[in-house]
Amino acid sequence: MSDYFFYICKMRQRDENKAELIKKKAVEMIVKQGLEGFGVNKLAKEAGLSVGTIYVYFKNKEAILTTLCNEVSANILASSLKGLSADMEFAEGIKLQWKNRYYFYKLYPEQVAFIEKVRYSDIYLSVTENLNKRYGTLLGAFINKAVQDGQLAKMPFEVYWALAFAPLYQLINFGMNNTTTSSKFQLTEAKLEFTLKQVLQGLKP
Repeated sequence: MSDYFFYICKMRQRDENKAELIKKKAVEMIVKQGLEGFGVNKLAKEAGLSVGTIYVYFKNKEAILTTLCNEVSANILASSLKGLSADMEFAEGIKLQWKNRYYFYKLYPEQVAFIEKVRYSDIYLSVTENLNKRYGTLLGAFINKAVQDGQLAKMPFEVYWALAFAPLYQLINFGMNNTTTSSKFQLTEAKLEFTLKQVLQGLKP
């Protein structure tokens, strides 16, 4: 798409309701079809808009994805860390984050499903780098205190995240799909509590 065409499109009157519709439909498409099935022409059709209207709000497909990754990731991270303080006991802080993340999933399952679809894309990785800078001080202080207090084994952040939160999101995936290979699966708070207890045991020095 040429810069000139984009400039002409931007001259059209903006309607923020249409901008929200475009983002909503984009999330729905990516959740259902993955990144491979996502494109501006298909998005315009799904939203009942012309392709030119899409370009009033977004320069290209990458701009749409960047906006969505920024907004959804920021929503999830802000919600996940709500109420967290650096001086919390480690188990209390992890339990709070699990609770926050679980209730965000309950309220906004489509946003969680969207992140799972884009998690390993280059755009998502670049967005999360910026978010980590924004929230890194709080998380770093929380983790460092836990290590110093002997409540958490010292490890690379990636290993910590995989051990502390990947089990939660795998349960959420099972809950969203409502099935495993062998049986129906219902995600409950009791199952979360049991899993979290095992996770905390595994994170100790």
